Amino acid sequence: MFDTMTMTKIIGGFCGTFLIFLLGGWAAEGIYHPGGHGEGEQAYSIAVEESSEGGDGAAEEEGPAFEEVFAAADPAEGEGLFRNCQTCHSLEPGENRTGPSLAGVVGRPVDAVEGFSYSGALEEVVETWTPENLNHFIENPRGFAPGTAMSYGGMRRIEDRANLIAYLETVGG
Repeated sequence: MFDTMTMTKIIGGFCGTFLIFLLGGWAAEGIYHPGGHGEGEQAYSIAVEESSEGGDGAAEEEGPAFEEVFAAADPAEGEGLFRNCQTCHSLEPGENRTGPSLAGVVGRPVDAVEGFSYSGALEEVVETWTPENLNHFIENPRGFAPGTAMSYGGMRRIEDRANLIAYLETVGG
């Protein structure tokens, strides 16, 4: 059944295959890591600009300051933008939904709505809903107040945020 020649061929086949894998690994190492182990220069480098302020290297938002945009904001356009907020918020004083009533929100303390159970995350960040604080919160709620229960993803355009806040400013409480 198995003679010496068959066994020699099988062992020789395994050794030859192993030798080919070793030589292939050595050739690939020479191609992808020239100049030895970590001593050479990378074959392809991606240039990354350093941030002058440190941090995570994210670029600052270019454009006008919020105060300038808010001064020119249009409450009528903000009324149209509020339709996205209506599923969770009401403009009627004392009518809470998933979120608190937004009647008179601009200028009021953060946790001032009676009958609404706040998560506590906002109170750690701000005390009063100024237009600037609302701007930052609406832009990225979870980034501004980590742990907030508000699941909204954020409003990216500064003009839209300014228009919405200008509209909320006209709604009394």
